Amino acid sequence: MEIIRTENLRHRFSDGTYGIDGISISIRKGEFVIIAGANGCGKTTFLRHLNGLLMPCEGSVMVDGISVTSDPRRARQMVGMVFQDADSQIVGETVYDDVAFGPENLCLERAEVRCRVESALESVGLSSFGDRRPHLLSGGEKRRVAIAGILAMQSEIFIFDEPFSNLDYPGVCSLLEEIRRLHRRGHTILLTTHDLEKVLAHADRLIIMQQGKIVRDGLPEECVKGSDAFGVREPFASRQGMELSSWLN
Repeated sequence: MEIIRTENLRHRFSDGTYGIDGISISIRKGEFVIIAGANGCGKTTFLRHLNGLLMPCEGSVMVDGISVTSDPRRARQMVGMVFQDADSQIVGETVYDDVAFGPENLCLERAEVRCRVESALESVGLSSFGDRRPHLLSGGEKRRVAIAGILAMQSEIFIFDEPFSNLDYPGVCSLLEEIRRLHRRGHTILLTTHDLEKVLAHADRLIIMQQGKIVRDGLPEECVKGSDAFGVREPFASRQGMELSSWLN
């Protein structure tokens, strides 16, 4: 079942250059998609169109059959985004307040907000963090708070923009396990990364972008071959003709 569709999507910057240029794709519900490409290829610009943070200059974006342009509020509820800079999306004085921000803006009853927040924090292993100040958490913990905020909104689609940047090995493993758990629960996952080694073994599909266009799209083990030509480092296992392996046991 299709959950995201873009048709001839274009975004033009103020200087006249195109950040994305004619992207038409369909993403199935429950799919785990990695989007890779060199810096400036348009990955983040593309993702920001999926929940209405940016609006198309040309073309269209549909989320679960509804145009993002016609109903951006619905799109932002369905599509939650975890930014590369976790501090940029912290809005609450405490972890609880931060996770509650979205549900409160849906004008839900206080008891429903509390139920959603407590459930979301438990899901990401942060039940005891409610009274903590989010800015003082580690990078991995901040990203888990962001995930909890999306869970509390009951979003169906999770977008991760370079989620492993500035994380140490334990932090990467913890976050990767959380992403895998979300996928197993049936959530649709879109993830950008410069480091395919960490996550490619878990993906259903790999999309490679260059200069605002999609240049490869298909099974990860096929699309990753020769990806260096597009500014994406091919994992060592793939270079050696070996099966892609997980960082996790």
